Amino acid sequence: MSARHNEKYLETGRTRQKSRTREELVSVLRDLLKDGRDPSVAEVAAIAGISRTTAYRYFPDKEALLHAALPETGLGSLLGGDPPSDVRARLERTLDAHFDFIRAWEPQLRASLRLSLTPGAARPTLRGGRAVGWYRDALSPLETAGSGIDTAALAVRLRAVAGIEPYVWLRDVAGLRTGQAFDVMRANALDILDAALAGAK
Repeated sequence: MSARHNEKYLETGRTRQKSRTREELVSVLRDLLKDGRDPSVAEVAAIAGISRTTAYRYFPDKEALLHAALPETGLGSLLGGDPPSDVRARLERTLDAHFDFIRAWEPQLRASLRLSLTPGAARPTLRGGRAVGWYRDALSPLETAGSGIDTAALAVRLRAVAGIEPYVWLRDVAGLRTGQAFDVMRANALDILDAALAGAK
């Protein structure tokens, strides 16, 4: 079932009941992610008391359900409308949005991180490497400016200093407050960008 077919299903018939059913599936997934689970659509449906067939009418796969529960995971960019052309301003906007995402979904992100560190466990759905794409999108003007900078490698370096892993270390090990942790990650990311730009010159 395509996303478009899913939208048509929700827009016809008993729309209020369908909206409640959809929200129940989304709510159950959020709770399970917070508890360190990485369930399938069928597992979410069973816990919600909704038939598997019905659940798949709303969400054809786990990714679709995840995007509904945590909308940012479905985005290829965090720049929003009318993005700036200056690469440093683009990075700052992306950092702001990424940090907002961490604030909003910290329990789920922490649980997913714990799950990913379990020996033999499959990579959780939340650990999909999306943030590297967000940072590469922020750096995209460099690809057309003839800078000679490897934006793919630079995006990985930025993600290494800005994400749930460094955030957890800064909070739990270094003992920083939330705002302080984000300030450190922002400064590190901007320093990396500034050094790359200076080297290109």
